[in-house]
Amino acid sequence: MLLHTANITRETQPKGESRGLFMLSDVRDALPALIKKYAGSVQCVYIDPPFATGRSFDMRVAVHPEEWKSGTGSLTARAYDDPADIAGLTKLLRETITGARELLRDDGLMFLHVDWRMSGRARMLMDEIFGEDNLLNEIIWAYQTGGRATHYFSRKHDTIFMYRKTKDYYFDAQAVSVPREGVRANHMKRGTDADGRPYSEIRSAGRLYRYYDDEPVLPGDVWTDLNMQQKDPQRTGFETQKPLKLLERIILCSTQPGDIVCDLMSGSGTTADAACANGRQFIAVDMSPMALFSLRRRLPETLFDAVTPVCAAPDIEAHFAQEGLGDLLVTFSGFRGVTEGEEAGTDRLDGWAAGYISNGVFVPAAQSQRSFRSPDISLSLKIPFIDAPVCIRVNDIYGNTAFYSAEGT
Repeated sequence: MLLHTANITRETQPKGESRGLFMLSDVRDALPALIKKYAGSVQCVYIDPPFATGRSFDMRVAVHPEEWKSGTGSLTARAYDDPADIAGLTKLLRETITGARELLRDDGLMFLHVDWRMSGRARMLMDEIFGEDNLLNEIIWAYQTGGRATHYFSRKHDTIFMYRKTKDYYFDAQAVSVPREGVRANHMKRGTDADGRPYSEIRSAGRLYRYYDDEPVLPGDVWTDLNMQQKDPQRTGFETQKPLKLLERIILCSTQPGDIVCDLMSGSGTTADAACANGRQFIAVDMSPMALFSLRRRLPETLFDAVTPVCAAPDIEAHFAQEGLGDLLVTFSGFRGVTEGEEAGTDRLDGWAAGYISNGVFVPAAQSQRSFRSPDISLSLKIPFIDAPVCIRVNDIYGNTAFYSAEGT
């Protein structure tokens, strides 16, 4: 069976099965197509842009079985560069925020996540594009990770600006209430009612306020309870990954099941992960191949559409055999002609799918993907016989995604 690379840039799941869309693209190139299709349809937009740190950030990738077990990866892949270019980042944010506003529904909310370097400029941009009257919160997300400064107070928080598009916006604080345990009582009087329920109470301005210990409390605008430790199992190896619970709080307060959540700089894929875990759809955009790589590992069983550029790829070997009366068994055998120093065995294979080409678009019929929970992968996939060209999608540990069409199947 002859296999040759196919100039395919779109993967679409069978009708009704897709949970979202990922676009491997500069956000400025992706926005026109997104606006054309989704303008006024997105309930929540979250953007976690570069911070103008002047650094490059990597992703540590587990390759061999022993690395999956230990949780440490031997492969270092460049995730993204973050130049200390305030003017360039300001221009990028202006274009991105403008496009994000067009995507939002009238009752939608936008969250912009920055640190001390860009918080002032980001606030001015959001005020300009959304209107300063539409600022709802300046959320402080405080954390304890990292070292301690000696020449100034340690910078241990980020700022998340929360804006509405219109006054008719959706917000559900009850959806993100937290246990009262651990909340400061502020010198309140303690007591127990007739049913044995403990409470705290305080009298203010002639009124008595009572708060039961078993009733949840609504978060304020300073979030100190959403940290992620260095050894946390949810870590993907992506250096600037944000905690899943942080994005879940944002998504749950601003959306309902079935709504679309959009992350225009998706990085490690936390937003899409949180959206899927809570019954929402997602749109994710990032220009780093490692963003798609991370997303596939985080959502190994989630079907989503993808738009990727054509990339150079090594030759692969695969075998095809009839299975029963109406199925085709596709077996991945390995890579050929790889660059010196690169992994050449099946450990290089991070995930793959077999399916068909329909109007120039790949439609998978079966797939297998390594994940952070299960690093094993199946090297054989069974797909039904249909009257269409057979195609294989391969994604490897270097972040490459390539398509191969099969002749004579």
